Amino acid sequence: MPKPKMSESATPTTIAERVRDAILEHRLEPGAKLTEAQLCEVFGVKRGSVRQALSLLASEHLVDLEPNRGAFVASPSLKQVHEVFEMRRIIERAVIERVCRDRGGQGAGHLKAIAKMIERERSAFEQRDFRAWIRLSGEFHTSLAALTGNEVLCDCLSGLVARSTLISALYESLGRSPCSFDEHAEIVEAIGAGDSVRASELMARHLETVELKMLDRPARGAADLREVFGA
Repeated sequence: MPKPKMSESATPTTIAERVRDAILEHRLEPGAKLTEAQLCEVFGVKRGSVRQALSLLASEHLVDLEPNRGAFVASPSLKQVHEVFEMRRIIERAVIERVCRDRGGQGAGHLKAIAKMIERERSAFEQRDFRAWIRLSGEFHTSLAALTGNEVLCDCLSGLVARSTLISALYESLGRSPCSFDEHAEIVEAIGAGDSVRASELMARHLETVELKMLDRPARGAADLREVFGA
């Protein structure tokens, strides 16, 4: 395979973005070893840049740095799965209440855009474009949070959604994600109607379904990083 070329502008931040995307799009599975030498070759940088990128990802709980062993895509335990989704239920029900309360203001102008996003999510699934589908499924939740205008809340939820996507790569098969666009549409419909109680209940039930449908199916740890990033 020809050696992939990277631009001279590759930085720890851009490398971290590429690795993060590969994790969230299920191209890198939980437990996959992130060999520094391969990453240096793939991105055309020295070890210092790769190590800084891996440190950034470790701070987001997407990568585990193990002394004398190296870096690995994080493999969340079942306990961590429950904790992540418990936090998501708390935060996202609060998001629903805030958005319903403010729907006559900022939220009113953006609900239609979120509804269109759900249609793109549905279309991506039907066309078996699972990378786009996974990304749009997560963006539905972060886009709702953005309607609150609370940047701290958005940052917190974005991190939880990223960890949830990693969890889904570990515990369920690609193309069978339980994060349903139909349930997303029901939530938006309830918000549009100003029914905060129903919307909040739908969101809680939706997240519980996502958590409960995950299968205990640990992923393999091997990965050819040149193949993952070659395109």
